[in-house]
Amino acid sequence: MKQSLQLKVSQSLTLTPQLQQSIKLLQLSTLDLNQEIERFLQDNPMLEREDENEPEVHQVREDGTPVEAAPETPSLDEAPSSDSAEPDFDMDDALGDNYWNEASGSGKSRDGDDDEFDPQANVARISTLREHLLEQLGLLPLSMRDRAIANLVIDALDDHGYLGLSLEEIFELIPVELREELELELEELQIGWQLVRQLEPCGVAAVDLKDCLSLQIRQLLAHEPASGLALSIVAEHLDLLANKDYSKLKRTLKCDDTALRAAQLLIQRLNPRPGAEFGEMDTRYVVADVTVKKLRQGWTVQLNEAAMPKLKVNQLYANLLRQQRENGAGLSGQLQEAKWLIKNVQQRFDTILRVAQAIVEKQQRFFEHGEVAMRPLVLRDIAEELDLHESTISRVTTQKYMLTPRGIYEFKYFFGSHVETDSGGECSAIAIKALIKQLIQTEDPKKPLSDSTIAEVLGKQGINVARRTVAKYREAMQIPPVNQRKSL
Repeated sequence: MKQSLQLKVSQSLTLTPQLQQSIKLLQLSTLDLNQEIERFLQDNPMLEREDENEPEVHQVREDGTPVEAAPETPSLDEAPSSDSAEPDFDMDDALGDNYWNEASGSGKSRDGDDDEFDPQANVARISTLREHLLEQLGLLPLSMRDRAIANLVIDALDDHGYLGLSLEEIFELIPVELREELELELEELQIGWQLVRQLEPCGVAAVDLKDCLSLQIRQLLAHEPASGLALSIVAEHLDLLANKDYSKLKRTLKCDDTALRAAQLLIQRLNPRPGAEFGEMDTRYVVADVTVKKLRQGWTVQLNEAAMPKLKVNQLYANLLRQQRENGAGLSGQLQEAKWLIKNVQQRFDTILRVAQAIVEKQQRFFEHGEVAMRPLVLRDIAEELDLHESTISRVTTQKYMLTPRGIYEFKYFFGSHVETDSGGECSAIAIKALIKQLIQTEDPKKPLSDSTIAEVLGKQGINVARRTVAKYREAMQIPPVNQRKSL
């Protein structure tokens, strides 16, 4: 085979490290961005925040050593006089070491060990369901054996307060040697279970929903006139009440609308998850990237200054690098990295502001009139207007939030599909959902609107949507179907 040389021309796209960092920062939320910046601040000495205190040393000698500022010389007016006849007076020596501690109510001396102070001890903490029940057990005159048996039942409760295992299963989980040593019987475990069921919150240690609600009615609402009928509904006909089959309920229980309505209101006062209030809540915080306000000239968009990290290059290290360029190869790379980060962070917020301004300009009717005036909008519309790629718009609108007079919204909220109207225009899916919600809120509770009826009403307004589309939008808004919205 004959060898030969060939010249081939091709094009390829290469992402530089700076561009990769820019894309990464663009898709991060504000909280994630702050965490990423904190990592850079810890790893890169060339980077610092602008709001940090300026270092006392700013000048560097030719050999690279810093020049410290000379100590200030007190003036003649401030200098102590050697002729002063007043002796030094120490207030602490005069009053004693324990004076200030006694006055402040502290039992520690001023020279005590500060490491003994635990700041977490003063932080409010939500007690768990197990802790709450054990505190109540500690107030009861029980023997150690009875208390230990009740603890076995409490340990078997789930987060909602229900008994996750049957008593037989709990009994079998106890080691055989321990059961024989304590001579423990299943009947004793049942007694401990009944003891836990009498504790607060009422309904705890129930085996299922019917048992939980029945326990609350018997312990808390037995004096109510409708308690008997409510207890019958909970014990035998809870499925009919959930489906709001009032006609069958009245026939089965042989009651009228007034009695059934009273029993329904009583059941609605019960707590189906008595242990849920003791659980740790996962609180998620949202930081608005931009704020929208209405001024005389119209709607304006501003960046949230509190969400913008203010970064700069550490001038002290930068000056050291200039003096020792031959020995600062590592610092030179960190300096370039710091400059890239500052530039990319600024570019990120500039892009967010541009996209937010374009969204507000196209959705002005929403800010004036609400969701029913939302117009159809897709990522391509903003991308073409700002001369950016759709993927860039997608990154900008993900986990970025806008604070408006109507609330806080994610950028993606303003984008959605559309439905054509009879007049040849388009209606946003968000506006259709708002119309469906309005129709359901104003419907007759005794004769709620079906999905077909809602589709017909929207058709009369020029919005042609199918019944299944109405059902899809209704389910997306977590609105129950027509049979579950019916009331007495």
